[in-house]
Amino acid sequence: MFRDKFIVVGITGSIAAYKGAELVSYLKKRGARVQCIMTKAAREFITPLTLRTLSQNPVITNMFSEPEHWNVEHIGLAEAADLFMIVPATANLIGKVCSGIADDFLTTTIMATRAPVLIAPAMNVNMYLNPITQDNIAKLKKQGYNFVDPEYGDLACGTKGQGRLAELEVLVSEAEKLLVKDKLLLGKKVLVTAGPTREALDPVRYLTNRSSGKMGYAIAKQAYLLGADVTLISGPTEIKKFPGIELIKVETAREMYEAVFSKGENCQVIIKAAAVADYRPKKESAAKIKKQSVDLNIELTRNPDILAELGKNKGKKILVGFAAETENMLDYALEKVHNKNLDFIVANDVTREGAGFGEDTNIVTIIFPNGTKKELGKLDKVDVAKEILKEVVSELVQRKLDIE
Repeated sequence: MFRDKFIVVGITGSIAAYKGAELVSYLKKRGARVQCIMTKAAREFITPLTLRTLSQNPVITNMFSEPEHWNVEHIGLAEAADLFMIVPATANLIGKVCSGIADDFLTTTIMATRAPVLIAPAMNVNMYLNPITQDNIAKLKKQGYNFVDPEYGDLACGTKGQGRLAELEVLVSEAEKLLVKDKLLLGKKVLVTAGPTREALDPVRYLTNRSSGKMGYAIAKQAYLLGADVTLISGPTEIKKFPGIELIKVETAREMYEAVFSKGENCQVIIKAAAVADYRPKKESAAKIKKQSVDLNIELTRNPDILAELGKNKGKKILVGFAAETENMLDYALEKVHNKNLDFIVANDVTREGAGFGEDTNIVTIIFPNGTKKELGKLDKVDVAKEILKEVVSELVQRKLDIE
């Protein structure tokens, strides 16, 4: 999401200024072009050299210093930015912007930009809760400025309360939302399943598969960034869900079945990316199965086919399936499209390098009911998610479901 984006990071005079340096490092590692602006007070807490090293760009500290690249300074910088982030923002900075005061490089550039501005306050709890500060924040929100509320906790002044700078993952998630301007799924409810299921043999053992959940979580995140109201039903994974997404955790195929049919009724789009176990042990032992001198035979019984059941009564819903195959991928996938009444299926051969479970990349083919297919090369799973959602949006547009 941050690759090749031009992000201006403004840092003001707060003890949390060092966290602004962490943000700059994060953005830079993810391919963003970062330009830092420091107020005079900010330089009392961290040095411009720190930010210059992390951003690999000169740091702007003086309104009237001779610019190294005039075309990206002052008004040019304001026009070139994809996003402004003020991290941390003091009560002083918030008050000046609210009052239209532009007396240094940071406030002047904020006033001149048309890019989204994300402000992350950090200050003493009493300063933050002061009616003047709260009034200034409310006014700026009405004018289209975006805020990340500070968190509750121990403060540098020795007190406890709301005033701590928001955590890095919260800051970057809000930034990502602002960078996606075309909310093509706004007003739509999307349900995504992800991860494996676990089918218990006894209290300490279970049957499962190699799914990591990365693909489903990537789809859920990208749908949310496109404006959708997203519900993510996930089997056991180690992945953190994106802020703002409703997460329902399940373990077994039957639990996933119940959750999908409970939450999916009012959804316009259902994307079944989970690797659901086809079978489960017919009997679950109440006690640990002890090792014996003979072979152990386990009788399996079928789990419900969630995707097939959805296809029977999908109505106007967009229904997308996944097919992880090891042979005859295209034939098996096309058969599933027809048998399960899908709008399209995303198929991959998990034996290919870069396409297996747990990878950060995938190599997929999108297959439609008429037999046409769209082959995607080796892509990051985030980019695969974007391609899948492009097809979802296309289907919605064709059905004239009031895409805005």
